[in-house]
Amino acid sequence: MTTVPVPLGERAYDILIEDGALDRAGTLLALFARQARFLIVTDAHVADAQLARLTASLDTAGLRHDTVILPPGEATKSWGQLAALTDAMLERGIERGDHVIALGGGVIGDLVGFAAAILKRGCGFVQIPTTLLAQVDSSVGGKTAINSAAGKNLIGAFHQPAFVLIDPTTLDTLPRREMLAGYAEVVKYGLIDDAAFFDWCEANLPALLAGDSAARAHAIRHSVSAKARIVVADERETTGTRALLNLGHTFGHALEADTGFSDRLLHGEAVAAGMALAFRFSARLGLCPADDAARVTRHLAAAGLPTTLDAAGVRADGAALVAHMAHDKKMEGGRLPFLLARGIGRTFLAKDVSLDEVAAFLEDERQRTDAA
Repeated sequence: MTTVPVPLGERAYDILIEDGALDRAGTLLALFARQARFLIVTDAHVADAQLARLTASLDTAGLRHDTVILPPGEATKSWGQLAALTDAMLERGIERGDHVIALGGGVIGDLVGFAAAILKRGCGFVQIPTTLLAQVDSSVGGKTAINSAAGKNLIGAFHQPAFVLIDPTTLDTLPRREMLAGYAEVVKYGLIDDAAFFDWCEANLPALLAGDSAARAHAIRHSVSAKARIVVADERETTGTRALLNLGHTFGHALEADTGFSDRLLHGEAVAAGMALAFRFSARLGLCPADDAARVTRHLAAAGLPTTLDAAGVRADGAALVAHMAHDKKMEGGRLPFLLARGIGRTFLAKDVSLDEVAAFLEDERQRTDAA
């Protein structure tokens, strides 16, 4: 068992990582029970795979509970599902002192967290992430959101969970594609500011993808600790430190927009392609050694992740992709900050990037991959 604290004053919480923790969730969550009840929110896929484990544990602990099951997929992060969920929470009498349990991946965590942030001006929630992506990234840090027609995660709030329970055994039922999508976020921590961890990823990729429990546990612990450290330093992304966690996301969100925020391109797959693009763009600008950019692309491709527009299923031209970026929530004064790199483990925030240069780069990328 590992506990990673997130010391944020009155918003402080712990992240517990333990194989089998879901089966004793009732004992662990009893502290957060008000009137001895919980509302579990999950999706249909996770309900089939993991819900019985959680409800059995709550029953054993004598905690009353109800469940809301939502459709799976990125489309669930919508106004319609947010309205349906908040109505369900009100119908069940959820109060400000209660806690709602988000059991699922990043979509469920983001949606439930946002619903908890706005219901009666804020109630509590607990994250129980069941995908690798959610375990190493989205369940930690308090960013909650839904998508809109204009772009991804544009409607949201900062709302920290009261507790995060990570049970790596939930990954045993995860489809390989979802596992790979989560791995992109693991690699990200090495590329941001920890070249030694990227070395570890290169050496341990086969074991991790084969389900080796020790490799899996190390990847989760290291990633969660890195995310917690950055969140504590810059909770609301005001100093630029937390922005480092967006490596690959500006490019990636544009790719997701072009593919309709659908299962055609999972978020982690978009981030993988976005990181490869960010490193190649950095090399094009003379900021990053070409060998480092090639190494990043090679590793992500070896993991089975997309690293080009073609592999991501994106057919839009450079101008169209930049038009998607214009809706990015990080836009300031008509300029969009970009996460670029001076090398592996040396990511930085650039605020002077020309979107025309970005469009030209993406057009070259499209023409090169289309011709390949």
